[in-house]
Amino acid sequence: MTSQWQPYREPLRITLLRTGVIALVVGAVLALRWGGLARWPIATLLALWPSFGGHWVELWFLNWLRPRLPNARSLQLAARVAAWFVGGAALAVGMYLTAMALAPFQPARWPAWWLGGLAFIGIELVVHVVLQLRGRPSFYNGRG
Repeated sequence: MTSQWQPYREPLRITLLRTGVIALVVGAVLALRWGGLARWPIATLLALWPSFGGHWVELWFLNWLRPRLPNARSLQLAARVAAWFVGGAALAVGMYLTAMALAPFQPARWPAWWLGGLAFIGIELVVHVVLQLRGRPSFYNGRG
């Protein structure tokens, strides 16, 4: 039996504002660690992959995959973590290819693909802790 989940909707301008601010802040932190604010635009572009791209991974789960799954909580949780892993690995590949295409920044070596998946799971778990603490629907309370 499948459940009747409400689709998640958010205006694109709100999504762009939130994910853009996240990418700018993360980009600034990365740029400072990579040798100065001259690298801020590149770092921000790379940070857009998990911030903006991660939003679409989550939307795909919420609006496409979740309604097609049985309502069993354990299955929902496992599917969400699996979606985060696959999505995170794909986003990491996108980040790597973007970094390779940018002339002044050449990554030293390609990390294992699965690190992107694990890192994205960690990011999402932290984001959902914040949602949980704010009383919003989240991974932890079964409402989000």
